[in-house]
Amino acid sequence: MQRRAFLQQTAAASALVGLGAIGLSSFKPAQKKITILHTNDVHSHIDPFGPDDGRNPNQGGVARRASLIEAIRKENPNTLLLDAGDIFQGTPYFNYYGGELEFKLMSMLKYDVATIGNHDFDNGIDGLYAQLPHAKFDFVSANYDFSNTIMDTHVKPYRLLVRDGIKIGIFGLGIELEGLVGKKLYKETVYLDPVETTQEMTRILKVDEQCDLIICLSHLGYYYGNTSDKISDLKLAESTKDIDLIIGGHTHTFLKKPTVVKNSEGQNLLVNQVGCYGINLGKIDFYFDADKNKSANGTSIIV
Repeated sequence: MQRRAFLQQTAAASALVGLGAIGLSSFKPAQKKITILHTNDVHSHIDPFGPDDGRNPNQGGVARRASLIEAIRKENPNTLLLDAGDIFQGTPYFNYYGGELEFKLMSMLKYDVATIGNHDFDNGIDGLYAQLPHAKFDFVSANYDFSNTIMDTHVKPYRLLVRDGIKIGIFGLGIELEGLVGKKLYKETVYLDPVETTQEMTRILKVDEQCDLIICLSHLGYYYGNTSDKISDLKLAESTKDIDLIIGGHTHTFLKKPTVVKNSEGQNLLVNQVGCYGINLGKIDFYFDADKNKSANGTSIIV
């Protein structure tokens, strides 16, 4: 995609959203801009879809994603690249290399942080552990207790990053594995309640760590309908506070732009997910004024 066309597409598809207690009319001119790029459920799709593919012709591919990311980073060096899980499983690349290629390519693209999806256990927790040396980025998961497993100490509940003086806290959440993944694959991994975990994480990140921006990398799924009691990103957003952005995965939900949700205190936050297979790249820009009040806009870019 040509740079000018890309910028025009991004501008046309985004919408400014006030976050926190601030309204758009009172928002001061932005002084700092943090860009969040994200993927989810790439499922070992390294190559683009072919021209004859019925659903996604000539879309996706790691090389094309790399070109987009490079162009965006040139526009704004204060850019983070995140993934919401299910990196593994879906093409022969995974069957043959066991995740090595996926982690090496993500490292070359300079991902900052990722969380763990259910399919990332498809070669067992030992298979996931074996590929960690190829991942030059951090994994976060706050509601998977790995203390009695080989992954202990290799996955942190959250990660702190600073860009242009803005302190960013990123924590991860995974879906319940029982009934979805064989016990022998995840072994002694313990699933903790996502809402309770989030309440603890946001307290730590907002109060103790004094973060200016809090992001949740979630593999819970976007939404399961009004009749379902299953926790989802939308339910999590409504039940908690102090999250600014939930980047989701698992349900392969294609959103053209982030969903604006009111949290438990009536403040806006964004929930986004960009489908699957690396077809789209999520892009969300956060703007901070001198008092660190923030607003955001976001879009989904076709790769």
